[in-house]
Amino acid sequence: MPFAIQTIDKAGHGHLRIDVRAAHVAYLKANLAKMIAGGALLDDDGASGFGGIILLDTDDRGEAEAFVANDPYTLAGLFESVKISRWRKAFLDGRCLL
Repeated sequence: MPFAIQTIDKAGHGHLRIDVRAAHVAYLKANLAKMIAGGALLDDDGASGFGGIILLDTDDRGEAEAFVANDPYTLAGLFESVKISRWRKAFLDGRCLL
């Protein structure tokens, strides 16, 4: 069963999100085979991010924890919090999987 990873940035660290974004995106691209989906959490105006969500295709919590630990955003100290939870695929790509 996959894991949902939700991150929330530290307040006032938007500059760090921008500065490290290219390395973060490169890391995600290098790990595309492990990802079901991923993207930034945005303010209502859509202009600035404050965290992210990644759906990671693994049954191993340790692998999900390592994935987060090696993310350039984590290494740069961007995150205030990280929540890793099991996620059940119920509705995906316009299909009901129940």
